[in-house]
Amino acid sequence: MSHEGEGHQSGYDRLQSKKSLKEILEVATEFERTARDFYTALIPNVSKRIRYLVEELAAEEQGHFDLFNELAANPSIENEIETAVAVPVSDSRFSDCIQQPDLGEKPDDQTVLQYALSREQAAMEQYTALAESTEPGAIHDLFVFLAREETLHKQALEKLYYEVVHSGGV
Repeated sequence: MSHEGEGHQSGYDRLQSKKSLKEILEVATEFERTARDFYTALIPNVSKRIRYLVEELAAEEQGHFDLFNELAANPSIENEIETAVAVPVSDSRFSDCIQQPDLGEKPDDQTVLQYALSREQAAMEQYTALAESTEPGAIHDLFVFLAREETLHKQALEKLYYEVVHSGGV
């Protein structure tokens, strides 16, 4: 393959930089499941000041998980999910978020919000990149919707984080 010009990837590299939408959807489904579980487990351990937001995030991540499961069960997208798409730059960071940190029994608000912000940032970047790399259709529309949702989550978390940090915490 030494005859390939500059800027060209080898066939192997091109294959490694693509995944089927089915594989991407499986990781995204697991991301949303672990996000739901993470926020649900946090509810009794966070201060009342941020509990409402953690409850909202748990419910919204459950909704995202349900959307992925509904999509996966939809026979009309069977051909679409076999399509290979470029793996977003954000993919490894997004996948890493499936592993949840142990924040302890009584994590402080700032720590919870920092971790939640990093999850929402990774999700926003991943879904935005996937929306840009998928053809019009149900999967593309879902990624556009989720990118917007995660952006809204991130904005709400940033606002609350600013309030918590600048008021000296709880």
